[in-house]
Amino acid sequence: MLQSIYIQNYALIDKLDISFTSGFSVITGETGAGKSIILGAIGLLLGQRADVKAIKNGASKCIVEARFRIASYGMEEFFLENDIEYDPEECILRREVSANGKSRAFINDTPASLAQMKLLGEKLIDVHSQHQNLLLNKEGFQMNILDILAQDDAQLSAYQKTFQDYRKVCRDLEDFIAQAEKSRQDEDYIRFQLEQLEEADLKEGEQASLEQEAETLSHSEDIKSGLYKAEQTINDDERGSLPLIKECMQTLQNISKVYSPAQEWTERLNSCYIELKDISLEVANAQEEVEFNPSRLDYVNERLNLIYSLQQKHRVDTVEELIALTDRYREQLNAITSFDDHIAELNRQKESLYNKVMEQADILTGLRTRSARHIEEKMQSLLIPLGMPNVRFAVELTRRKEPDAKGIDSVVFLFSANKNGTLQNVASIASGGEIARVMLSLKAMIAGAVKLPTIIFDEIDTGVSGSIAEKMALIMQDMGRQNRQVISITHLPQIAARGCAHYKVYKEDTESGTNSHICRLTDEERVREIANMLSGSTMTEAALNNARALLGLNNNPNR
Repeated sequence: MLQSIYIQNYALIDKLDISFTSGFSVITGETGAGKSIILGAIGLLLGQRADVKAIKNGASKCIVEARFRIASYGMEEFFLENDIEYDPEECILRREVSANGKSRAFINDTPASLAQMKLLGEKLIDVHSQHQNLLLNKEGFQMNILDILAQDDAQLSAYQKTFQDYRKVCRDLEDFIAQAEKSRQDEDYIRFQLEQLEEADLKEGEQASLEQEAETLSHSEDIKSGLYKAEQTINDDERGSLPLIKECMQTLQNISKVYSPAQEWTERLNSCYIELKDISLEVANAQEEVEFNPSRLDYVNERLNLIYSLQQKHRVDTVEELIALTDRYREQLNAITSFDDHIAELNRQKESLYNKVMEQADILTGLRTRSARHIEEKMQSLLIPLGMPNVRFAVELTRRKEPDAKGIDSVVFLFSANKNGTLQNVASIASGGEIARVMLSLKAMIAGAVKLPTIIFDEIDTGVSGSIAEKMALIMQDMGRQNRQVISITHLPQIAARGCAHYKVYKEDTESGTNSHICRLTDEERVREIANMLSGSTMTEAALNNARALLGLNNNPNR
């Protein structure tokens, strides 16, 4: 629960450091004194958007810091999941907003994101302001209340996981059907292209080989003539290289006995002789193999023209790319032929998940139905003492045509304050004071079901007065006894008198400007504050006595 809050350079607050007690506390002050400023500062700790205009004039930044004791509220998991040090005795939330628009958030002095701060803040404080009464008209808000009081977190989480799986299969099925339809439109085109490519029966490396063969066949006579001339140059009996080398070797061999270097030269010439003889043989064989073949040249050119036309058609440069394209077309056709099987499988998954969704939705409906009956009985018992003797409150659950993320149920809170009155949507017929009492009663029930450390009511008493206000105070006082901290910002003395601690917000004019402050009142200061709330600016003895009487009703031993 909230132990203290420190605010610096925020709106009209220069510097404020105030501690809070457990149980039921009240905050009072004249309109415009700064109560909303304190709530705005708390809002920063709940991850709300920072407005640089809220920084006190002349300051470079504002700071809001709050300390909480959280040992009894089972929040270790949050700190573990977010890798933040956990201290059950003191949890510190701090927000800094600079005049340049930059904002920084910290949890236990560890930098944190606003999403993390918002998530933790929602577990620490519930601020009920007047505009929240408008939520009573929202089905989502009503459903959340129903689920909280049904304590169906596990069942709702399981349902939502199944529903997400179901929606994913539905999307996959829709996408696949659309893809199948488009592919079927392209099937004839793909099949024609594939047949043409398969008929070409292309082989890797074929293009380079054919291009080389075409060159050879086109110049066969020149090649054959050149090969003949080369072979004669090497092997001609009169002018060829081989006979001359052989003669040279014999000459050197003859003098090798008297001149030793000649032996090495003879051996080296012999190697050359052997190599030239091999070359001569290969050239002669090649000469016999090369011949002009017009029919083969026509085939090679036709084959190359087919390859070139396919490359141009499909905008590729190599045979290998055409082969890859052939494989791709083949895969697309195989996929098209398997569409029906895959669609049938997705339909089976969809039907199975839908059945599971409906089974889990029915479980939620059962839990919500029991919760609805409990809410009806409890609201009756809470609202009758709050000045509604003829009240009727009903929770109407109806079944949707199709499930959504919350289940198959639709919920409406129905209300009638008058005897024999027609039950209608609570937000459409209840007055401001009635809605305030309804919301307080709902919050009281929620507080009993959720371990929420601190609840702040911002003028929950709007539209009520007298004994009704006193009974609302008793409800808040009771909420504050359940290991919970309840703080009520109020203008009603009947509620202010019930707090075990009383804080006052006030303005003070100084040379540097107007500052807002908050302080905890002593017993005597409290008497005067409540007397002032009763009588206005003119303090009377009767008002003081009335205030003492109201405070005498508070049997809280902490006073």
